[in-house]
Amino acid sequence: MSLIEQAAKRLEELRRAGADTVTTARSQTDPADLSHLPTPEAAVRGMAAGKAGVFVPPVHGDIANAPPGGAPAQPKLQIDLGVLKSRCFVTPDSPRSLLADEFRVVKRPVMRNATGPARIRNGNLVMVTSALPGEGKTFTSINLAMSAAMEIEKSVVLVDGDVAHPDLPNMLGVRKGPGLLDLLTNPRLALAEALVPTNVDKLSILPAGAPEMRATELLASAQMERMLNDFSTRYPDVVFIFDSPPLLPTTEARELASHMGQIVMVVAADSTHQNAVKLALEMIARCEVVHMLLNKADKTEVGSYYGNYGYDRPRK
Repeated sequence: MSLIEQAAKRLEELRRAGADTVTTARSQTDPADLSHLPTPEAAVRGMAAGKAGVFVPPVHGDIANAPPGGAPAQPKLQIDLGVLKSRCFVTPDSPRSLLADEFRVVKRPVMRNATGPARIRNGNLVMVTSALPGEGKTFTSINLAMSAAMEIEKSVVLVDGDVAHPDLPNMLGVRKGPGLLDLLTNPRLALAEALVPTNVDKLSILPAGAPEMRATELLASAQMERMLNDFSTRYPDVVFIFDSPPLLPTTEARELASHMGQIVMVVAADSTHQNAVKLALEMIARCEVVHMLLNKADKTEVGSYYGNYGYDRPRK
């Protein structure tokens, strides 16, 4: 059944129910013009034009592969997994490693809060940040996203929330294109038109988007809150991981944090001053769930436990 036939059927149902409807002659020059249809049929007009801001989630939440209304998805990004592995990142073709097991420990409470039976409000909106630059927040964001994408029947969107200094293009080779800020400034842009699918199964990337002087105001806006709430409720099986700016030197991170269900706070071992950590935590005190991740540590309990099984040594 075509969109027009669906709209006509809906109008007839409304009439039978006694609803007031307004109809006019359809344009002869624009066969997709359905502007005469009342709400909610107005959404059909955008779908017919392929520009609706409504995204219908496909099976298993793989939201990168089913653009709305025929809108073209971004070309698939071929992440160089070999380079990532050489730089000590988690990759799906190397699921057993010390780092992979460490991030399994990190992701488990995050995933329970995001998609488990007792999921918290906006729990699938996860922000990764730090007090200061250089503590490893982007390293953590990518690894957490890679690890989460290995979950069964769960998909991940890695969002470049560091809109002033985006790192994902350099780290993963993400091309310039529409992204997070464009979704806020262009109401005709659909989520699927900005998402970049990757060669990692169930992992997509939402770039930062075009630079915007009002970035802080946009991230703090009610429009941003509505959009993120929509992401959270519309795609309950999708985890959105935001690579955020550091908290102390920026205002964007603090505004972004106010919309999150969970925050992963990265602290560099033996380098970040305790006062900096305390001040950063005060800035995100409104978020009910804050996970602390100690990065750059010489040894972890996970490492000693893991070593007993000898995964890092060839088996005889």
